[in-house]
Amino acid sequence: MIVNEQIAIDHGLKKDEYAKICELLERTPNITELGIFSAMWNEHCSYKSSRLHLKKLPTKGKQVIQGPGENAGVIDIGDNDAIVFKIESHNHPSFIEPYQGAATGVGGIMRDVFTMGARPIANLNSIHFGSPQHKKTKNLLRGVVHGIGGYGNCMGVPTIAGQTNFDSSYNGNILVNAMTLGLVKKDKIFYSKAAGLNKPVIYVGSKTGRDGIHGASMASASFDEKIEEKKPTVQVGDPFTEKLLLEACLELMAGDSIIAIQDMGAAGLTSSSIEMASKGNLGIEINLNKVPCREAKMTPYEIMLSESQERMLIVLENGKEEQAKKIFDKWNLDFAVIGKTTKSKKIELHFDGEQVANIPVNTLVENSPMYDRKWKKAKLPKKNKIKKDDIKNLKIIDVLKKILSNPNVCSKEWIWQQYDHTVMGDTIQKPGGDSGVVRVHETEKAVAASVDSSAVYCWAHPLTGGKQVVCESFRNLISVGAKPIAITNCLNFGSPENEDNMGEFVECVQGIGEAAEFLKFPVVSGNVSFYNQTKEEGIKPTPSIGGVGLIKNYKKMITMDFKEIDNIVLVIGKTEGHIDQSLFARNILDEKNGPPPEVNLFNEKNNGETLLKLIDSGYIKSAHDVSLGGIITAVSKMCIKGNKGIDLKKPKYLINEIEYFFAEDQGRYIVEITKKDQKKVTDLLNKNAVHFDELGTINEDQLYIDDKTKVTIDELKTSNTSWLTNYMSK
Repeated sequence: MIVNEQIAIDHGLKKDEYAKICELLERTPNITELGIFSAMWNEHCSYKSSRLHLKKLPTKGKQVIQGPGENAGVIDIGDNDAIVFKIESHNHPSFIEPYQGAATGVGGIMRDVFTMGARPIANLNSIHFGSPQHKKTKNLLRGVVHGIGGYGNCMGVPTIAGQTNFDSSYNGNILVNAMTLGLVKKDKIFYSKAAGLNKPVIYVGSKTGRDGIHGASMASASFDEKIEEKKPTVQVGDPFTEKLLLEACLELMAGDSIIAIQDMGAAGLTSSSIEMASKGNLGIEINLNKVPCREAKMTPYEIMLSESQERMLIVLENGKEEQAKKIFDKWNLDFAVIGKTTKSKKIELHFDGEQVANIPVNTLVENSPMYDRKWKKAKLPKKNKIKKDDIKNLKIIDVLKKILSNPNVCSKEWIWQQYDHTVMGDTIQKPGGDSGVVRVHETEKAVAASVDSSAVYCWAHPLTGGKQVVCESFRNLISVGAKPIAITNCLNFGSPENEDNMGEFVECVQGIGEAAEFLKFPVVSGNVSFYNQTKEEGIKPTPSIGGVGLIKNYKKMITMDFKEIDNIVLVIGKTEGHIDQSLFARNILDEKNGPPPEVNLFNEKNNGETLLKLIDSGYIKSAHDVSLGGIITAVSKMCIKGNKGIDLKKPKYLINEIEYFFAEDQGRYIVEITKKDQKKVTDLLNKNAVHFDELGTINEDQLYIDDKTKVTIDELKTSNTSWLTNYMSK
């Protein structure tokens, strides 16, 4: 095939990009070379619209071993132990083929983690679907959940936490973000930087097929009416093979034969070989005839662009080939020496005795496009005033029941019960709490992790929303007694070629950066997913934040369930009565305008660190952060979890009950303490200038408000647990 401008455009390249390729090569590329450029220069692999802004994020910290730029981030948790973690998107594939899209998303993120020498110990996910009334939503939800569970369960890795949201902006483009944590010894971390000349380049894992070709390019474009035609671009996963690959890689890593290792993810053999060569400032020569293929007559183009799953590329020390081959033979996996490292600083490909590609590595990486796209700054919306007539006839209990049954607040037990959350035997806080928690095997330490997003706040004001979602992650870790260490992010947005969308991205990233810097909560890994839209209809800006923290003694872990009758319940943090963009405003008043709640970073840090001191001192019996639905929603969930009631009393503020109980002011926690510890607790809160309210006392089985309004915990439980089960059973 003779390459021309139109063929380049059909590969997702712009006219000027194709011209630049010809200029860099000083010739017209052949079809294989064009395919390689299209894969490496697409949005998914090159970050050409986002690199400029991502550079501004804080990425360093006392416990950061590896920040962005590797397969995953790495943090130090003491005693020569380290946690490897990352979150990534698999949005487009999951919308086209929900089971395989979600399954291979889980498989891909686990490979990113064990590529670095870590054994995966926990999975999380953040999944977003369209309106429950939309004709596709139910089937997409069912397929995605089955895909996540089907892959993770077979791998024997627990799914410990996650979030599920519904919003009409996802009708034409769902989001599936998968996160994995792995445990590794600090002196056994592996990297992807190739080193040394004439070192053997090894292909291991499954055979290469025609599935997933152009998967990365598909993820870098919007959907249109031809969506069904893109099914062949979705990869097909085999978790049983990945389990074998995990064990084989870890066995090989126990020795001293690996120089570099890289997962074959997006763009397959293309990206893995080029990234290894680029990081090592070397060249790589590959004989494509030696690549194990499962389909006949595959072309060099197909071999290089295939995204078949469960494959790795390894650079070995000389003379270690036979030893390594024995390991992969034992695990019944393909093993092939397909090339070598060179001093050429080029990717040189051979097939059937001919050279089919000869590309300088720097043209693919250092010379890849980087755009400073136009963007619009968002204005902070004006505040709305609640009219007395809008709320005078509202009954708090009726509103509470409606909010508890809201799709974004209701119990997601139907989902997480399909995931194995106890396998490996170290899960000590299962899904449904503020964070999932796993013990570090045979130690007193535990690692907490959560995943959060806040599309509504980011849509209302991206800068504030970006700050908020980092703070939410911070609070969720603290609520279980973990010291927050670092975050990973998955930034899901519409087309960057749209100035409004690009503005949302830029300001969300700015907000994330400001919060992460102030809270000493650096970003160590992540992923950007643009073009989440069908035609011109884009999603709400949805940055997902995965937070990781450490509990030095797992016996001090906190759960959200109320523990004992007559214990006192406090609200830490001040309630100003911010209703705009709250669940109450949007779902009860049908008011979609207004600013999100203000984020005070000083208060977030001060309130959180003070609560950690109280937890460490043993004063806190249960805790839960205040988020969607406000104080009364948080309290209700604690009642439901603990099967206890509470006598609530509104403090004597100049705001009404509706504003106090349903406002979504930030930086707040609900905590349970004993009467005997009350003075010690309040003294420390006062000493640290932390505002608090005494909210009430725990009773046997009813929620009372000022002794005049009551509801049983069974009624609250029914409201909270029935919606999703009923929805999926119809």
